[in-house]
Amino acid sequence: MSNQLEALRQHSAVVADTGDFEAMRAFRPTDATTNPSLILKAVQKSEYRPLLDRVVRDHAGASTAERMDRLLVAFGQAILDIVPGRVSTEVDARLSFDTRATVERARAIMALYAAAGIPRERVLIKIASTWEGIQAARVLQSEGVRCNMTLLFSLEQAIACAEARVQLISPFVGRIYDWHKKNQGAAWDEAANAGSADPGVQSVRRIYDHYKRAGVPTEIMGASFRNVGQILALAGCDLLTISPELLGQLQAADGAVPRQLTPPGSTVPPGAQLGEADFRFALNENAMATDKLAEGIRAFVADVRKLDGLLEAA
Repeated sequence: MSNQLEALRQHSAVVADTGDFEAMRAFRPTDATTNPSLILKAVQKSEYRPLLDRVVRDHAGASTAERMDRLLVAFGQAILDIVPGRVSTEVDARLSFDTRATVERARAIMALYAAAGIPRERVLIKIASTWEGIQAARVLQSEGVRCNMTLLFSLEQAIACAEARVQLISPFVGRIYDWHKKNQGAAWDEAANAGSADPGVQSVRRIYDHYKRAGVPTEIMGASFRNVGQILALAGCDLLTISPELLGQLQAADGAVPRQLTPPGSTVPPGAQLGEADFRFALNENAMATDKLAEGIRAFVADVRKLDGLLEAA
């Protein structure tokens, strides 16, 4: 009998949510995703510190922003030597509300990958799913730059991303779960909110059903998992990006993994487009999505600033 990780691969592409090269070698993911928090965690380990030191040494006269991009690309190159598919590299979260600056920074990152001989189809530019970020992705996609929209918590964000024709979205499961658990406090019933009843799982299922019914080609990658039950409840999602800890739990467990998400039998054309005012109003009406998007950007910005400090002190 195969383990649950191998069984899961029959239904969904498995992606490593880490900056740890050894974990990628151990679990053999198709793709890998990174973010400022994961890179910060990695460069504080002795085995990855030489990457940072090399960037600082080789580009001593460059701005901190350029050295940051070179560090991210150095990690991306090393990751692409391990995984057969793609790596996601994130644009500075401080630009989450600046469309033009996001586009320019993404182009700079892609230029570094191109200079290193990396085909553009192996790179996903990761951008927060703000209105401005989604419009930046619209521009980049039109130029052939594939985008991964992160910090996505609502159907409205997913619809706007589909209209921008982005390559991939990363709806967050665990952070939605966290919000509802905290919001309900003592009234929270863990058993009643597990598996398919998990509010984060239900959010991804709604997006999946909408995309498949509307014939949206954008890939859906469930992200931000807190437990194996959330992952197994989304077997069949296009991709699932999973931390090394949870990959290890799946690998250690034997048993079948039934498919949970299946495309509907018939499709319908998408409805009217979601304009900026409608997008902002719908997001504002969703307290969870509003809270978690803002919190996520703040957390990524805090870690970007810490990375800045390491680059400047090296």
